[in-house]
Amino acid sequence: MRKSGLLVHKILHTLGDMVQEGMSTWELELAAVKMMEDAGAKPAFKNYYVPAAGERYRFVLCTSINEEIVHGMPNAKKFLKSGDIVSIDTGVSLNGYFGDSALTVPVGAVSDKVKKLLQVTEQSLELAIDKVREGNRLFDICGTVEKHVVDNGFSIVREYVGHGIGTQLHEEPQVPNYVDRRNENPRLREGMVLAIEPMVNAGKPDAKVLKDKWTAVAKDGSYSAHFEHCVAVTANGPWVLTRP
Repeated sequence: MRKSGLLVHKILHTLGDMVQEGMSTWELELAAVKMMEDAGAKPAFKNYYVPAAGERYRFVLCTSINEEIVHGMPNAKKFLKSGDIVSIDTGVSLNGYFGDSALTVPVGAVSDKVKKLLQVTEQSLELAIDKVREGNRLFDICGTVEKHVVDNGFSIVREYVGHGIGTQLHEEPQVPNYVDRRNENPRLREGMVLAIEPMVNAGKPDAKVLKDKWTAVAKDGSYSAHFEHCVAVTANGPWVLTRP
């Protein structure tokens, strides 16, 4: 999983550095495909079947712009412009083990509010990572994200959550970015790996899926940010597998 995680990190940060005004999200897709092929990795997202969509996903990346929360699809006719933000989410499988990560980057100059949205979302992930310790419980992670986001005036998307990960892309437990008392609250054990992924809206938390059956957007049109890491529970504390 560490090898998969480091490859995902390399892909995401290469793509993040490529992002510029005037480019299409399809250019990011092509670059990601080449990097995966060169590394001998299988894309985790392409051909992944999602019952809610009723079909398999067709791309190796999710590229979600501005009010798009997650599952935005690369498009040769969708061009980035200054003031946009773009979330890039991807995963790979190497030797049967998965890595999954996401980041959101600004295109050119963005407003102070958008800068704060990106900063707070990433900070909430870092604070949550620190809770990935043997003996803690799942709600320690969920509640940490929720508190930091809400305290800073933003809102948590509730329809989409993090997850366990290992020999499958999505494993138990689900990892919401808020405390959901209807869910179980398992104790964290050494060897568990969690994909923690805050999805944060600048406005209200409500989401809807577009007619393409994939792209989830903020209902009120507000910007949305998304960051994700895979984190292992170890005897020595949290180990982020998706960064060096």
